[in-house]
Amino acid sequence: MQKTVFAITPPFTQLNTPYPATAYIKGFLNTKNISCFHADLGIEVILALFSKQGLTDLFAFIEQNSTDLSENSQRIVALQDDYIHSIEAVILFLQGKNPTLSHVICQESFLPEASRFTQLEEDLDWAFGSMGMQDKAKHLATLYLEDLSDLIMECVDAHFGFSRYAERLGRSANSFDELYGALQQDFTYIDHLLMKILVEKMVVIQPKLVLISVPFPGNLYSAFRIGQWIKKHYPSVKVSMGGGFPNTELRSLSDVRVFEFFDFITLDDGEAPIEELLKTIETPLHFGEGQGVGFQLKRTFTLINGAVKYINNSITKDYKQSEVGTPDYSDLLLDRYISVIEIVNPMHRMWSDGRWNKLTMAHGCYWGKCTFCDISLDYIKIYEPVTAKLLCDRMEEMIAQTGENGFHFVDEAAPPALMRALALEIIRRKLSVTWWTNIRFEKSFTHDLCQLLKASGCIAVSGGLEVASDRLLDLIQKGVTVAQVAQVTRHFTEAGIMVHAYLMYGFPTQTAQETVDSLEMVRQMFELGILQSGFWHQFAMTAHSPVGMYPEQFSVKKDSNSVGTFANNDLVFTDPKGTEHDTFSYGLKKSLLNYMHGIGFDSPLQDWFEFKIPRTKIQKNYIENALSEEDDFMVKPSSKIVWLGKKPATEISTTKKGEIVTLSFHDKKETFSIKVNKIHGDWLVEILNLISTKNAKIYTFQEVKKHFETFGLDDFELFWYSKSVNTLRDYGLLVL
Repeated sequence: MQKTVFAITPPFTQLNTPYPATAYIKGFLNTKNISCFHADLGIEVILALFSKQGLTDLFAFIEQNSTDLSENSQRIVALQDDYIHSIEAVILFLQGKNPTLSHVICQESFLPEASRFTQLEEDLDWAFGSMGMQDKAKHLATLYLEDLSDLIMECVDAHFGFSRYAERLGRSANSFDELYGALQQDFTYIDHLLMKILVEKMVVIQPKLVLISVPFPGNLYSAFRIGQWIKKHYPSVKVSMGGGFPNTELRSLSDVRVFEFFDFITLDDGEAPIEELLKTIETPLHFGEGQGVGFQLKRTFTLINGAVKYINNSITKDYKQSEVGTPDYSDLLLDRYISVIEIVNPMHRMWSDGRWNKLTMAHGCYWGKCTFCDISLDYIKIYEPVTAKLLCDRMEEMIAQTGENGFHFVDEAAPPALMRALALEIIRRKLSVTWWTNIRFEKSFTHDLCQLLKASGCIAVSGGLEVASDRLLDLIQKGVTVAQVAQVTRHFTEAGIMVHAYLMYGFPTQTAQETVDSLEMVRQMFELGILQSGFWHQFAMTAHSPVGMYPEQFSVKKDSNSVGTFANNDLVFTDPKGTEHDTFSYGLKKSLLNYMHGIGFDSPLQDWFEFKIPRTKIQKNYIENALSEEDDFMVKPSSKIVWLGKKPATEISTTKKGEIVTLSFHDKKETFSIKVNKIHGDWLVEILNLISTKNAKIYTFQEVKKHFETFGLDDFELFWYSKSVNTLRDYGLLVL
């Protein structure tokens, strides 16, 4: 099975679905007829560890090597037979292959329980309801795995984590010293499992080039371990690192020791750089011998004459999104990923539960102005959308390949116009799909657009409310106001689309008063039901954001201007105008957890904090007033008019006022009807057929008006705003 390229995702990312980078690369290489095999070694290590043999070996190792165990670990070791007996049934259940096990799991006598279960809510019915047995069982099974994880971290490998490994070694590592020192130590228990799997694959695949994708700090250590092993045992095989971590952290790399583990490190979009790597590998020329092929590398670090060099001389252009191919998930163990429910947060649940095909609507961000974001980097700065037709083509290919019809569009912020076009194309093709994505809460998301998105299968959106303060939103250049966010979240909620808000505290110059006022805004939005999920994170200054590049414009000061030889992204800064933001962390998260449970709305904000906070200056009905503002009912001539419903049945009757036609409509839930005079009825039957989503042509409001007048009718606006048309507006006549 010799392949030119072996693309690897190192441990660990998600348990429930593969990180998409290697699938994107394999899809691109397919367009070049370059053979590639890819693997998610994270899920393979997890499955090896959490198996009957894996736990048998684990407990034997602990008994031989560990002393002075904590009371919790002693309990787990004492129950080892119960864990070994139950583990494979639990893993099959979490893979969706053993659903009936939920009955015995929920009886709470099947799984051995340690400390994680002591944190269990007394009443799980709030979270899962009386009918949510599968979900409740997933949550209990997750706690069971987390107990085992606690044992591993205490007795075997302190670096272990289900979605990250040795993350601390890769986070804000300006110097390579600590990570390099760890790599000189003997293999950890997890390293041995990883290398056993890697050995088997390298023997079979025999690649010329190994590509290691490192999206997060929690993948970095394992990536270096993989590179280290390959360089020792397969010195002729070239090894390259790419992905989110080097793209943001390693742009000023200068430590030569890194290249004991890798031959190349590429930045930003990987397609063209990888193509140049393959050309370089095929040539006998060596670096340093004049202007050989090696000097045509694109956005690539390598070692030349003992020094780290960044080469970006290639004339090869980056590929357009229409040219990169469809992500290819073949080779991956798609039916063996496990769905877990760690915490009761609706959006985090979607991250960790279910299998999602990952796609991108648009490269980069169409907004590209947020001052906390890395907008100077190409992955944000260069915006390029894909056509709705091509997106749907790729969706259909991936459904056929993976058997899954769930899609997570991993955009920085999905463009509203493209979302509209995609929704129409999905409906036109009659695709049964489920999808979710990240957005900006901008006013383009009207009531009608949200109804269209829902009809196409959209189930959730996430977006940045950030600091719920109009002053700070303006400083962030978010381009929205709190009132606008409230109106947009209401539109999504009314359509039945779940809304998750990213919330931020600690932005430069943010005061304690603004933090408290922001919390009050969030409280009101949850109380009114227009937010269903959220997460607070503390502001971090990054080197490639406007705040990081021009801190003086935001009244803060970088504590140091020195540039490390390894990773450089997160910056330490002083904010003389702000407040001590760390102290707010616990109270913000505690309050949010309660709000997501639907409780605590009447509690004073002070109750969430153990120190004195200022009283909020936000009116108790601020968000309610924002929602009561009148929508602009005026329709622009260029607005698109779409009918989601079916063709009506007609029945004509004669009255003193002339012939009246009753149009009866059936939707999935009910039947409704309207009565109009016959000529208006005839026009409605014809125009509804023309503006139906089954047709490729989309009519504008101006074209609909012209059709009305061509039909011999007058006073279009009077009819458009009539009771009959308003009824149709309630049942799928959309203005977009």
